[in-house]
Amino acid sequence: MLNLKMLSKQSLYTLVHDSDSTKGRLFALSIQLLIILSLISFSIETLPDLSALQRSYLHYIEIAVVILFSVEYLLRIYVAKNRLAYIFSFYGTIDLLAILPFYIASGLDLRTVRLFRLLRLLQIFKLFKYSKALQRFQRAFNLVKEEMFVFGVIAMIMLYLSAVGIYYFENAVQPELFQSIFHSLWWALTTLTTVGYGDMFPITVGGKIFTFFVLLVGLGIVAVPTGLIATALSQTRTEEDKKVEK
Repeated sequence: MLNLKMLSKQSLYTLVHDSDSTKGRLFALSIQLLIILSLISFSIETLPDLSALQRSYLHYIEIAVVILFSVEYLLRIYVAKNRLAYIFSFYGTIDLLAILPFYIASGLDLRTVRLFRLLRLLQIFKLFKYSKALQRFQRAFNLVKEEMFVFGVIAMIMLYLSAVGIYYFENAVQPELFQSIFHSLWWALTTLTTVGYGDMFPITVGGKIFTFFVLLVGLGIVAVPTGLIATALSQTRTEEDKKVEK
């Protein structure tokens, strides 16, 4: 009896974790398709003018999805070698958050969290080249993390100075928009990042000239970190190629 129980648990473990086996891969792909179905269903729910019947169908789909996810979550806990480690792991937390709001009826919709579960595709298809790419990004970031920190501090200083400058130029003529330096920070953020939503813009000559220089600085704020990461990635790639040659 004990051997049958162990065999059953081992078979379930293989089903859940061994994506090299046919059953394991089918199980994993089924879960991924279920995630995509739930995200599509969630997106459809946001459409206006859905009929009551259509909303009820979507609700039934959500119930079915949550039940299947719950079974999978309990199954993963059951077969886990260290159950607490799984429960408090990244994937375990995401798996729980994907179903918990449905049961506690908190009104907090966390279905989009299920998107992170698609990261298991890296494990399912053994996409080592993508895994290596992620590792390369990590090494590249480690190479320039000090420069990025210094640049981040400078960017924060420029953000504040930009808010102060536009406040002094525009507060007198647009007091409803540039009420304070804190209100002006939104303009500074959208301008320095070159987004420019157009909800706040200068109308004084001084404000327009000041905006011109802020935009020039903003181009650098966008370009500098991009250049740092690109250089670091290139260096990391070169180091990998040298190791391969050896």
